[in-house]
Amino acid sequence: MAVLAGAAMLTTDGAASAASGPDGAPTAADTAAIGQVTSGPATLGRLATTKFPGSHAAAAAGQQTADPGMQVPVFEPTAAFVTGKSDVPAALAYVAVPARTGDGTAATVWAERQGPAWTVVNVASGDYERQYAQAAAGGYLLHEPQVNAWYAVHGDAVTVLDGSVTGLAAGTKVSLGQYRTALHERYADKLPGSAYDRDGAGGGYGGRERAVPAADPADVPVLPFALGGVLVLVAGAAVVPRLRRR
Repeated sequence: MAVLAGAAMLTTDGAASAASGPDGAPTAADTAAIGQVTSGPATLGRLATTKFPGSHAAAAAGQQTADPGMQVPVFEPTAAFVTGKSDVPAALAYVAVPARTGDGTAATVWAERQGPAWTVVNVASGDYERQYAQAAAGGYLLHEPQVNAWYAVHGDAVTVLDGSVTGLAAGTKVSLGQYRTALHERYADKLPGSAYDRDGAGGGYGGRERAVPAADPADVPVLPFALGGVLVLVAGAAVVPRLRRR
């Protein structure tokens, strides 16, 4: 099986140790288990009945399928990395498997490790993870869910794949240390246990709420912050709960 965006070892300019890499990369046993659950009858039945706005006519029904031979691990930054308590930059959030719904619409099945087992937790529209993983070109895929930005990590280099909400153009490269500085600016005062979190202002950081649809970027306030000495606009007045594609 081709597992895209596999974990790469990180070497940084002092912000993270040379041995640090993302936590929770799927093992061969995980890959096999994900293949079983995403191609099983329960998942295919769910795909058969899933409808997205603007999907094809019902006459095209019966095309549901999943491709567990292409699995995309998606990693997300950890609170400990944001605060400098850990050099591990990210942890596995879910594994994405490209799929088709019953009417032939492109979709993605999200599999998440829950205890010792893998469970399908979402059927999302589009195949963005597959596209981002291909663009990552061997680096691992990093998703910043609070602003729905996507990055590829190769060693100490963090490359923006889609950062329209943050104001960073695709292809922009920063060091892992610079990226951690940016994360600290955005989220250090909004972590679990903070006054921001206790007040319930925006869900804190690191929650994986799944009932909130993705926000329109036009509705997100932007504030400036410095990344690598360059002024950038970033959605930052409040940390948005984890964005979920429908």
